[in-house]
Amino acid sequence: MSSSSSSVASSSSSSRSKFLDSGFVIGQKEVTRILILFLGLTASCLILYKTAYPQQQLDVNNLSSLLSSSSPPLPNLNSSEISPETTPKRKISFREILENASTKNNTVIITTLNQAWAEPNSLFDLFLESFRIGQGTQQLLKHVVVVCLDPKAFERCSQLLLNCYHIESSETDFSGEKVYNTPDYLKMMWRRIELLTQVLEMGFNFIFTDADIMWLRDPFPRLYPDGDFQMACDRFFGNPFDSNNWVNGGFTYVRSNNRSIEFYKFWHKSRLTYPELHDQDVFNRIKHEPFISEIGIQMRFFDTVYFGGFCQTSRDINLVCTMHANCCIGLEKKLHDLNLVLDDWRKYMSLSEHVQNTTWRAPMKCLED
Repeated sequence: MSSSSSSVASSSSSSRSKFLDSGFVIGQKEVTRILILFLGLTASCLILYKTAYPQQQLDVNNLSSLLSSSSPPLPNLNSSEISPETTPKRKISFREILENASTKNNTVIITTLNQAWAEPNSLFDLFLESFRIGQGTQQLLKHVVVVCLDPKAFERCSQLLLNCYHIESSETDFSGEKVYNTPDYLKMMWRRIELLTQVLEMGFNFIFTDADIMWLRDPFPRLYPDGDFQMACDRFFGNPFDSNNWVNGGFTYVRSNNRSIEFYKFWHKSRLTYPELHDQDVFNRIKHEPFISEIGIQMRFFDTVYFGGFCQTSRDINLVCTMHANCCIGLEKKLHDLNLVLDDWRKYMSLSEHVQNTTWRAPMKCLED
């Protein structure tokens, strides 16, 4: 039994050896053929190269470097050069921002903002909230252009995905709270008049609104159908044509035409004649000047029933469009009393029927010395 097994094993081993030897011979022959073919192709390439470039010497030892240098490098997909986060964005011009925000008839709503008013839970948040809870005001927010007076205000505005434009100023720091009639306050007001002149020159009509004005209803239906320049009042005496109304520059509607452009240029230039006065007081000085009649600008003044404020509150909550924290000095006082305005408005909006008589709780803090 063991002799037979040994014979079978020996026979199997011999067969396996012959098979492997024959496979090895076949493998050697295939390798030899491949090498010959490769050498033949290489020689052919060298001959073609020499024929095409007879003056150049090909360094075969440096063939790989030659091939790699003739091909452009592959892009590094992990490189920060193509990262969208680090690719600098093109700065949008003021004209483009106005075009993006304008209505069909080329009108924009403009406000200004600095860091003090842009802080969370400050005046700018109340301003935006009024658009959200007002009647017919939500769709107007897309037409608002926020002119930012410092980098922090621009950063906050951009985070809120609004139409934001940053005025860069190396002369004055506009970031802090500017107390009424101080030198920096005057510079800020005149910078505003200069900017609004540029808006008119670019062909845009505008509503300018201070950020301490609450938009409770769409004011566009209450604008006068005629009138190049229309302005709110601290006190309104009943006649929209009477320039003796006590005006307030915090809310104005201006149509872009030659008359309004010339008027704004004259207004801005008049700051040199009255260097210690702000824009509103200068307006009161120049509104009766002969030049105003010469250019033919038509002025109208808004009734405080529709465009009210703390100087003269709107008497009818069923009609009021805006409420302004005028006749009030100090950020904290404005915040307190404008919160009261929004609270009163929310209560009114929750009623099923219109109220006949309106009693605003504000002004309260603003009446304190």
